[in-house]
Amino acid sequence: MGRKVALVTGASGGIGSACARLLAEQGYTVLAHACRGKQRVEALSQELCAKGLDVHALASDLADAQAANEMCRTLLSIYHHVDALVLCAGVSHTGLLCDMTDEEWHRVMDTNVSGAFYLCRALAPGMVSRRSGSIVTLSSMWGRVGASCEVAYSASKAALIGFSRALAKELGPSGVRVNCIAPGVIDTPMMDEHSPETKQALADETPLGRLGTPEDVAQACLFLLSDAAAFVTGQVLGVDGGYL
Repeated sequence: MGRKVALVTGASGGIGSACARLLAEQGYTVLAHACRGKQRVEALSQELCAKGLDVHALASDLADAQAANEMCRTLLSIYHHVDALVLCAGVSHTGLLCDMTDEEWHRVMDTNVSGAFYLCRALAPGMVSRRSGSIVTLSSMWGRVGASCEVAYSASKAALIGFSRALAKELGPSGVRVNCIAPGVIDTPMMDEHSPETKQALADETPLGRLGTPEDVAQACLFLLSDAAAFVTGQVLGVDGGYL
């Protein structure tokens, strides 16, 4: 039996790269995707391949249906199937709703929600035909409760929760599982816009007393993809240190 194939989107980011790294270390062939961070995923691929792991860099704008579909056609022509789909690609926007432009709204929704739709539409049929496969989406605790001045981001992450729960019911009879992770405050480059004082305040507000790490989320992702979670689907797993 060959290696399982995992497609990890947003692998140029903190959580995506941690997921790609951990899955590669667990023996997956990892297809590490990025949009604007192509150089970062290429460096990640080179680093891990030098250690004998099987990682390949991909680049595509998942907000563009044609580009997303073309990427899926290409990877299926090479690898023939995808066993695990980890949807980490996402963008954020901070600001008042009344100041948000149409372009900013569509950028968030198209990247965070439409991109997940395009990839699941393209890759789920193969999982269904094999009666095997697992999908993990990355939401946020703000998708569960909303965040002031992050309306579009919160809405997009809430949409991913509904998307995941509904798709789990749709694909479950075919043996395909779909779950969602809702991280709390994770110490990634996305947090760099905040001051050390703000980061400390967020850590203090977290019952476990610290910010989460990308590896915390990656471990949860690995569990949801594994046989240990064989009877787990349609769930939203909070990895937030007890914040909510």
